[in-house]
Amino acid sequence: MRNPHRHGHLFSLTFHAVDDVSAGTASYENRLRVEDRAAHDWYRFVLSFPPHLVRTYLERFGVTREMRTLDPFCGTGTTLVECKKLGIAGVGIERNPVAYFASRVKLDWTPDPDQLISHAQEVARHTLAAFGNDGIDDEMELPLFRRNGQGHRGALRALHTEEQSLLLKDSISPLPLHKTLVLLDSLQEHRHPAYADHERLALAHAIVFEISNLHFGPEVGVGPPKTDTAVVAPWLRAVRAMAEDLRQLRDRSDTEAAIYQADARSLSGVLEPGSIDAVITSPPYPNEKDYTRTTRLESVLLGFIRNKKELRSLKQDLVRSNTRSVYRSDTDDKLVTEHPEIQRIAEAIETRRIQLGKTSGFERMYARVTKLYFGGMVRHLASLRSLLRPGARLAYVVGDQASYLRVMIRTGQLLADIADSLGYKVESVDLFRTRLATATRETLREEVVVLHWPGA
Repeated sequence: MRNPHRHGHLFSLTFHAVDDVSAGTASYENRLRVEDRAAHDWYRFVLSFPPHLVRTYLERFGVTREMRTLDPFCGTGTTLVECKKLGIAGVGIERNPVAYFASRVKLDWTPDPDQLISHAQEVARHTLAAFGNDGIDDEMELPLFRRNGQGHRGALRALHTEEQSLLLKDSISPLPLHKTLVLLDSLQEHRHPAYADHERLALAHAIVFEISNLHFGPEVGVGPPKTDTAVVAPWLRAVRAMAEDLRQLRDRSDTEAAIYQADARSLSGVLEPGSIDAVITSPPYPNEKDYTRTTRLESVLLGFIRNKKELRSLKQDLVRSNTRSVYRSDTDDKLVTEHPEIQRIAEAIETRRIQLGKTSGFERMYARVTKLYFGGMVRHLASLRSLLRPGARLAYVVGDQASYLRVMIRTGQLLADIADSLGYKVESVDLFRTRLATATRETLREEVVVLHWPGA
């Protein structure tokens, strides 16, 4: 193995813009296009990279239907869904249980769309009957007739104390929460194995975008409280949207698509050696975005995370990209002790922290999490090598960051340097889009690091 820390400075990189993606249209180009919505829109991270970017690199890499593409940071399945639409075999790795679930469901195009709607309508009838028995009106489409739960008989249902403690405060109001829990009970009571997962994912979509008080900007936050809002109607809309997509997609359901719930830093034993022809992925960036926090509400309501122990177990299997996921036992930072640029950045962050008098526990960890992040990416790229066929090509969508006391982190350049030290060939670092840093208004690059694996 080559020494991953041998560079005294970053080598020269080739930069160019991704085809038909320009910095001037960044806000448009990162959006989900209308023609791409089928399956992708069932549930996705707000800041997911777009399907058309996946197509760009599948075409550039010459990926055919005889090849296999991997997304080791699968998220909600953008790469895999796009591959399946094109008849290309795909495989993904994702540790977050709700994202893993979403990807798995988004790749299942076998349910009969008419039967899915029929079953969902049956569940809706039972749920609305239960609401009626409790004196609850869920017909919120008619605002003049809202009763705001005033006729409710009995105590509202709620989460267990430990489950509630995992949520952002006021992320969902008491009455919408009660109604969501009643709907979940109806889904379980009338569960049909052919439709259960799709119906639950439709509820996750409705929770995030219509039922909850969440709003999404650079970070997930809580907006004005919805004291009451419809639950059944937005859920049924999401189910019907799925059914409409399934009518288009069912004839392409035979293409291989698999996803594994695993740590992207430890890939040996997950997939067979020498089985991957291409990698298209977007790992987390080194910033303060806690991706488990972004998905926390639906993770708890759907039962994927029930207590702090399970949350901690999840975070310990993720690349350390934020200070909320750092633990004393972490050692990935040792893998970059001799990388001069990463060490320089960490020292600059710590120096600025001291100069500014920042003393909180999280601020004290900024320098360490930066090293942990890049050490985790060393582990990932090292473990990935045995899975790649000679000649495999890779695309990593990453972005510059200045979240840690405004010290600039050129993520793409550093990732390219690490990959080169591990035996990969760096083809280029392509500009995907630019954006402005929230704090400094400085231009930040979001880039695609393009790699080639020549073989061991």
